[in-house]
Amino acid sequence: MTDQPITDDKRLAGQGTFFGRRKGKALRPHQADLFGTLLPRLRVDPSRPCDLAGLFSRPLDGYVLEIGFGGGEHLVREATAHPRLGFVGVEPFVNGMAKMLAEIERGTIDNVRLHTEDAGVLLPWFPDASLDIVYLLYPDPWPKTRHHKRRFVSDRTVAEFARILKPGGEFRFATDIDHYAAWTLEHLLRAPDFTFAADTAADWTTPWPNWQSTRYEAKALREGRRPCYLTFRRA
Repeated sequence: MTDQPITDDKRLAGQGTFFGRRKGKALRPHQADLFGTLLPRLRVDPSRPCDLAGLFSRPLDGYVLEIGFGGGEHLVREATAHPRLGFVGVEPFVNGMAKMLAEIERGTIDNVRLHTEDAGVLLPWFPDASLDIVYLLYPDPWPKTRHHKRRFVSDRTVAEFARILKPGGEFRFATDIDHYAAWTLEHLLRAPDFTFAADTAADWTTPWPNWQSTRYEAKALREGRRPCYLTFRRA
């Protein structure tokens, strides 16, 4: 269990930066204001010991991590549909975080907490067997061979997923890049703590129940790329 503050040597280092650009178009004034007013109340602090129950204002039944939530469509849908679960969302892209903050402000969601930096810092922060689900949806594929070390799925991150997921918990991965799907299968199938949950070939292209599609997924479909949904269960 992680019971000490995270230091640089506890980061999943050696793999480079997992994400691409940090910021797109300029934020509107109110969006920028939310970074100073709302975000400080929701931000997790991996420099302090992890207390998942203490992050939230009420008792919850379990916890979910979503890495790279983009515009927040899926995270908002899941947090709304499952009010008894606590969600930690990670998104270093400033414009995506701005959209998420706006959704939280105009809604009634009180079961989401946020991290604005590299998820490689956050994984070692979670205690052993503390999460029910980890989502990694449409991560940057880093298609060039020399950049593959930057892909979020690696033997080291898979080992962290195994550590922080409860027995029976799930790692759920979505991509529209065939090579990244194969890469992820290769890494998870050789991991002793995970089993592949697909029973038929159709399971690969069938989203999870009550799936909330994202803008990125809609763009991929328009451009003729077929999404792949992979589920791996913690032994």
